[in-house]
Amino acid sequence: RLDHLLSGVRAQIAIKLFGDDLGVLRSKAAEFEAVLARVPGVVDLQTEKQVLIPQVRIALDRERAQLYGVQVGDLAELLETALNGRAVGQVLDGQRTYDVFVWYGERFRGDVGALRRMLVDIPSGEKVPLDLLADVQEAKGPNMISRENVRRRIVVSANVSGRDLASTVADMQAAVGNIDLPQGYSVRFEGQFESQREATRLIATLSAFTLAAMFLLLYSHFRSGAIVAQILLNIPLAFIGGLALTYLMVGRVSIATLVGLITLAGIASRNTIMMISHYLHLMEHEGEKFDEHMIVRGSLERLVPVTMTALTAGLALIPLVLA
Repeated sequence: RLDHLLSGVRAQIAIKLFGDDLGVLRSKAAEFEAVLARVPGVVDLQTEKQVLIPQVRIALDRERAQLYGVQVGDLAELLETALNGRAVGQVLDGQRTYDVFVWYGERFRGDVGALRRMLVDIPSGEKVPLDLLADVQEAKGPNMISRENVRRRIVVSANVSGRDLASTVADMQAAVGNIDLPQGYSVRFEGQFESQREATRLIATLSAFTLAAMFLLLYSHFRSGAIVAQILLNIPLAFIGGLALTYLMVGRVSIATLVGLITLAGIASRNTIMMISHYLHLMEHEGEKFDEHMIVRGSLERLVPVTMTALTAGLALIPLVLA
């Protein structure tokens, strides 16, 4: 659902090709699919289906219509009524209301010969067949024309398996970049990787501001750069363990992993603050000196509460890890 909201396509990656000619779009999409199939990690590769279906095309001839005094707009409205139907009234059946439609009979709407013979009123009071005012012919056209920002487009979608999303997309972009596109045609990559890249950039920016704010707040409390450095030093040390476990359990870093690392940074900082605050308490109020005995005592006295708070968060996340 999230992929569909991000790019309009239910896939992790959507390669959107924009242009004017549907035939060129289909042929280039086939080339894209052929080269992308050779990129490692790409799975579920498919092109948006566009099939040619039988159609009846009616092209109004303005010059011939003018010779007979027929307004093109009136003729188009007549054809719309005959082929698409028009509600001309309503029928009441008790509490129910039914629209009354006027249009051509079903067996005539797909009959090119019958449409060519359809009589049209002209200002002189006579009737002439539609064939004299328009070109009616059988043809084939696409079953669906997709547009985005007023431009026609076709989509090649894919998912990624066994590799990280960012490097796979980079290889896909390099493969597609070797295909020449006609003038006026363009390609754009969208999907989950795009939101992941933006979210990663935002997290990195906010993390820098957060670390600066943490430093200022901690320094205003402890009034010691060395103590603040000890507290902040535990964050990268905690990340080492978190990334090692991520590599073993998941194998790749995602937005969810980054959010988890942010939470881990908060827990590691909180535990360090509790530990150092207890050290200071022992030295200020219980006469301890800053030596090995005080460090061992303070660490043992804070071991149980710190372990309990960390385990609370860890145990709560076990269902998510297993899922």
